[in-house]
Amino acid sequence: MTGVGHPVIRTPDQRIRVFVSSTLRELAEEREAVRSAIERLRLAPVMFELGARPHPPRDLYRSYLAQSDVFIGIYGQSYGWVAPDENVSGLEDEYNLAPAGMPKLIYVKDADTRDPRLTELIARIQADDTAAYLHFTGSADLEDQVAGDLAMLLAERFDQSRRTELATAAEISLAARVPEPYTETIGREGELAEIRALLAGGLHRVVSLIGPGGIGKSRLAIEAAHANTDLFPDGVYFVPLEGVLEAGLLLPTIAYILGVRDTGAAALEERIAQAIGDRHALIVLDNFEQIIDEAPVLVRLYTLAPRACFLVTSRTLLRIRGERVFEVATLDTPAAGVPVTLGHAQASAACRLFTERAAAALPGFELSSDNAADVAEICRQLDGLPLAIELAAAKIRLLSPHDVAERLGRTLPLLSTSVRDLPERHRTMRATIDWSVGLLTAEQRAMLEDLGVFAARFTLEAVEAVGAGRSWGEQAIETLAALIDASLVQRMDAGGRTVFSLLAIVREYALERLEAHGGAADMRMAHADYYLGLVRRIAPRLRGSEQVEAVAELGLEVPNLRAAARHLVQEDRLDDAGDFAWTLLAYWWISGYFADVSLWMGELLDKGLPVSPRTRAVATFFPLWAGMWQRPSDQVVDGLGDAVRWFSESGDELAAAMALAARASTRMQFPDMDPTVVRSELGTAIATLHRLGDRWAESLAEVPLGQLGILVGDIPEALRHFDRAVEIADAADDAFNRVVAGNNRARLRFLLGEHDAAEAEFLLTLTLSIRLHFVDGATYGLEGMCAIAAVHGEAWRAGALSAVAATIRETTGIYDIAGFAVHLEPLEALRAADPENVAAGEQAGRGMGLADAIAIALPDADADLPERVPTW
Repeated sequence: MTGVGHPVIRTPDQRIRVFVSSTLRELAEEREAVRSAIERLRLAPVMFELGARPHPPRDLYRSYLAQSDVFIGIYGQSYGWVAPDENVSGLEDEYNLAPAGMPKLIYVKDADTRDPRLTELIARIQADDTAAYLHFTGSADLEDQVAGDLAMLLAERFDQSRRTELATAAEISLAARVPEPYTETIGREGELAEIRALLAGGLHRVVSLIGPGGIGKSRLAIEAAHANTDLFPDGVYFVPLEGVLEAGLLLPTIAYILGVRDTGAAALEERIAQAIGDRHALIVLDNFEQIIDEAPVLVRLYTLAPRACFLVTSRTLLRIRGERVFEVATLDTPAAGVPVTLGHAQASAACRLFTERAAAALPGFELSSDNAADVAEICRQLDGLPLAIELAAAKIRLLSPHDVAERLGRTLPLLSTSVRDLPERHRTMRATIDWSVGLLTAEQRAMLEDLGVFAARFTLEAVEAVGAGRSWGEQAIETLAALIDASLVQRMDAGGRTVFSLLAIVREYALERLEAHGGAADMRMAHADYYLGLVRRIAPRLRGSEQVEAVAELGLEVPNLRAAARHLVQEDRLDDAGDFAWTLLAYWWISGYFADVSLWMGELLDKGLPVSPRTRAVATFFPLWAGMWQRPSDQVVDGLGDAVRWFSESGDELAAAMALAARASTRMQFPDMDPTVVRSELGTAIATLHRLGDRWAESLAEVPLGQLGILVGDIPEALRHFDRAVEIADAADDAFNRVVAGNNRARLRFLLGEHDAAEAEFLLTLTLSIRLHFVDGATYGLEGMCAIAAVHGEAWRAGALSAVAATIRETTGIYDIAGFAVHLEPLEALRAADPENVAAGEQAGRGMGLADAIAIALPDADADLPERVPTW
């Protein structure tokens, strides 16, 4: 019970929950069919008959609805029972209580007669544009229809998330490509027009917005990105680099925003170049000054991608071939030495910005003839720097414009002289932050400095954890609120939760102060300990039924995971750093972060300090992962052999078995592979993993044994191992393993002519890949369904699916086409027989998204497909 008015009843596995509404006895068979369809897709059915009922029925289904994600209504002939003192039946009440934003799938059984009130309800549902309405005849076709509709719904939500959620490296989500400005941009119309002219001309490969911190480069880049989407039909991508301090993380960060996963299967630069290809795309790189030495990488990228353009923000020039420098100006202020009128102030962008931000701090504040001169003086003293103006405007809650101007006049010159080694506008910005911080209490200043150890964004829970024992720790919420009021900390929503952040220049300032006061090491360790504990809590959920949610949760923390690894290595806690990396092995693999962890492990070894055998094994294993796929060699085999030995010496049998399986997989890449050695090593690894109970690793290790069977021509052996991998994944309810094993087994079944079994498996792996945001798996599933369509002679459908899959491969840099491209041969055979319809399907497919592809990939979709290109 929650104590909020009704009981909260959660399904045990916390998967996507599908509420099923219908009369019970009349539609018992249909309810069972719907339940089967839901469970087929690894979703959780929420059904009245499945749970104990210690509460009144209405309270119970209210609770079920509150905990559900999708509503399914099945209607036959009966309206259902109307309880005493009620005006509607439970059937109609359930529909009425379903939240407006909840997806609703409605299925009406064909019937000769129907209760009048049910007819009225169905008519109302038909008029509801939030509900999908379909007829069915029997339970058999209902199961397939529901499974197909749910799969398509998941695909649509996946596509929407790629387009409409915030997508930053801080959140590492493949969502909206450019953040939405949280306040109005003022006074940049002319600059936006100039930037558009530079981007539209096609002559400049890199346009660099250059200026000091606080001048508004990032904001201008965001506005320019939004304003010029029409110039870049193949996409605009925003890549924040404020939390990227190591040069080696530039390419992985760009890759992830583009949707390219680093699994080690190919060089990351090659995959990015393939993903961009000949696309006319704009890639915005924000805060490049931190990794300025990596600027030549951009030359290599735009050479390989001739139609891509890079818009870069930086405090310093990149100094590379193809760069067009655009100096970002300060906002205009009223001229000095001339009496300022209200009209002068209103014409000044700086004064308008001050007024807008002051009104946010003190509702009702207006620019007037009485305060215009003071506002103008404030803006002049701050050199028209937008961030400095915002910090000053936040003080209007306590001080009048006259008081602010007077205090700035006394304080800024003194503060500026203390930082004479900086350029003038850098001095002004730093002095303004100094002044703003000087108005805080001691506890507020201490918190601001301590927050400098966080990466781009952080949660209140994290702040409270690192604040234990600090002067502000007991008043964390109140102190944080004061920093928000002072415009030094920003609050925002990300991934459905409240997070906080510091602007890059404020974070830099805070960390410098923390270093100067000697507290940086302690705070770095507090930060690292919190995130080390976090990953240890979340890691077990990466293997099993909660995998999808755990991957999403860690995805929001990637910048702080990077920072924690950096802190552990920097403070010489090398064994903890190794444990941190190994604990998240499943996450690095699923989400494609091997470049990141390999970089940290390389830095760990470069320290030359004593480490435990296990840490040495971990630090050796990760950099060799890419070599296992890209450059298989005796050196990689020997290195992985060392990792096996060191893991064994440390007593970690499980990790030793995983390294042994990786070593065997490396041997499989050799032209002169010895099957006996590979089979022996994989068999030993699997036996150990099975004995130790690590079903996740055991399932993955069975897959290369199945691939070995194909290589040596022993198909029964291959199928046996793929079956075992699937069986283990099913028992654990592990989506990632099920996709990996299932795509391998489906491919083999297709080659064996078992097309019905292959089709069912490809559909399942496709659906699971969508839930996991696993683009590689979804692509293999689409190609599998293309192969199925081709052997059935469905020319248009096969062509369309082939084109969609090819587009995804091109735009996300997926390699290994030869390994899984089972669709190419049957598609070419069909093209020879029906070239016109294959070509028509391919033409239509090139304009489709993933949701459209899912719609035509479903088993029963062909009944509604035209022979030629459809008109939708």
